[in-house]
Amino acid sequence: MEARRIETGVIPFPACRGRRSDLGDLRFRRLVGEDGWARLPEAVRRRFSHRVGAGRTIVYAGEVVECRMSRCGWLLAQLCRLVGAPLPLRRDAYVPAIVSVTEDQAGGGQLWTRVYGRRRGLPQAIHSAKRFAGPTGLEEYIGRGLGIALRVAVEKEALHFLSDHYFLRLGPLRLRFPRWLAPGRMRVSHIDCGGGWFAFVLRLDHPWLGLLLRQTALFEERAAPEGGA
Repeated sequence: MEARRIETGVIPFPACRGRRSDLGDLRFRRLVGEDGWARLPEAVRRRFSHRVGAGRTIVYAGEVVECRMSRCGWLLAQLCRLVGAPLPLRRDAYVPAIVSVTEDQAGGGQLWTRVYGRRRGLPQAIHSAKRFAGPTGLEEYIGRGLGIALRVAVEKEALHFLSDHYFLRLGPLRLRFPRWLAPGRMRVSHIDCGGGWFAFVLRLDHPWLGLLLRQTALFEERAAPEGGA
């Protein structure tokens, strides 16, 4: 087994066996610009330049290797149950994780489902929809009309999704949260590790309360059956 170094340390994993759809997708490339796109590793460009075909699913399987929460972060995660529990509810690490991505035919974006195993009880499933819309060009809807406007940036050969602001959509109305009411600055990083593996790092920082949450998971792409996951 080979080892790669991420922020959390040296983590072993095997070689990749991934496969994907062959439909082209320029949406993420437009968001980061040609200069940023050129600074990404080839494997990252390949993952984010394919659109999921109708009736198909891209599946990533791996393991949560780190999950840290402050007391305030844990409390926030529990409160977020009211909007579909978009944050991990427990500090479990070294548990299995699966992410599936399908095309959102109605919204023109992508539907993401994240399933995290637990040491006790049933796995936690997190659903969200990414739509290429809004003032930043990308929004993620997490439930009950709550959404996050995301900026996409390239730093140190990694792709980062950064929260610009939070909002609530009520029918035709789009109400932007004031900064003092926002849960904090969210950063989701996609870091290529080589060998077909990548790290997914979720970090939530509050301007007054500091680090609320940090979760790191390692994934590789797996082939999904024709017609779905």
